Amino acid sequence: MVEVFKTNVRARRHARQLLAQIHHDFQDYRASFDLEDCDRILRVESPGAFIPPAGLIQLLREAGFHAEVLPDES
Repeated sequence: MVEVFKTNVRARRHARQLLAQIHHDFQDYRASFDLEDCDRILRVESPGAFIPPAGLIQLLREAGFHAEVLPDES
């Protein structure tokens, strides 16, 4: 399962901190940022499991950032 989020994360240091927190809190997830994309994408993968977006959105909100699920347009 893959979930993609639009974020307002701009700095690489913030992305690194958030990734460390995501990997700590959600140990089965693999996450990465694409800060070069206009939507500053957070991409999260989980092997075979549904990814509830609310937990990740809340984690970013608590760190002072915004995230929203990007709709799958395929």
